[in-house]
Amino acid sequence: PLLKRLNEETVLDTIRAGAPISRAEIARRAGISKPTVSLALRALLEAGLVREAPGRPSGPTYGAIYFEPVAEASLVLGVDLGARFLRGALSDLTGTLRARQDVELAGADADTALDAIAALRDTLVRAAGLSPELVDEVVVGIPGVVEPQTGVARLATNIPRLDGRRYGAELEERLGVRVTLENDVNLAALGERRQGVARGVDDFMFLSVGTGLGAGLVLRGELQRGRHGAAGELDYVAVGLGEDIDPCAAALAALAEATMPAPPYDARSVFAAARAGDRPAREVVREEARRIALHIAPIAAVADVELVVLGGGIGTNSELLGDVRPLLEQWLPYPPRVEISSLGENAVLMGA
Repeated sequence: PLLKRLNEETVLDTIRAGAPISRAEIARRAGISKPTVSLALRALLEAGLVREAPGRPSGPTYGAIYFEPVAEASLVLGVDLGARFLRGALSDLTGTLRARQDVELAGADADTALDAIAALRDTLVRAAGLSPELVDEVVVGIPGVVEPQTGVARLATNIPRLDGRRYGAELEERLGVRVTLENDVNLAALGERRQGVARGVDDFMFLSVGTGLGAGLVLRGELQRGRHGAAGELDYVAVGLGEDIDPCAAALAALAEATMPAPPYDARSVFAAARAGDRPAREVVREEARRIALHIAPIAAVADVELVVLGGGIGTNSELLGDVRPLLEQWLPYPPRVEISSLGENAVLMGA
């Protein structure tokens, strides 16, 4: 049975890489005999994972039958559960999004989010025109730590009534399919590595700066979660320090109020004023960049990452780069490259 499964997986991978492809070409590329390929193809056809391809490559085909993978044979629902928005996307086996929707969660807690996620799943399946039975797994990003041994959500204070619950298990019972619960910034890091600015980079950090502060760390191509799943919880890096180094939204607003002569003091307004040439706003952005660089430097010094990707509502402002980069070059012998997330608010969904 193991050898049969390995042959089927090898044939399926070969079809995915070379479709449309004939039985003889599969055997040649995979290094498997034609009779063995035929047996594997029969099983894959019965499972609905491959089908005969309607198209043919150019040139003579000599009556050969060609095969292609069935992208919609299985679907994955990716969910980004935030304090204000619930974002969802339905993906097929090629990674192509079949449906995407954002829902505003005004004052929602973890219990009402259960209903919202179930409703979002149904809406996306209908929009894609596919059967709900095709959804094989749901991956949910949350703003908190997921303990690897217990699946309990910890440090998840942005969403009321989420902390301390086995939320993934609750979702599994509600949705009737397998659910993977993961830290949202970890997912954003995976998204950037697969489809974003970190493609091809094995050692990098995704730093999210917004309402809170968190990092997803990828080393040697593998996401690092740590013993308790709490790797990258940079909100705690300032413990014991006298100097205020918090770059998050509330701290930025307080800094703006102390520096700028008139409101508004929210992050969006501050960055807009800085782009327009407002000098006090520019000072706030410069201080914000210094605080962000202070969080990058120790991780870069310890892990020697090649790249730092800035994300989150504050981190995606490109004005920060002109101040963050020179500071790291001044402080570190091997400063990492710093870039803005190319996926933006879609990073968590792409990782999911």
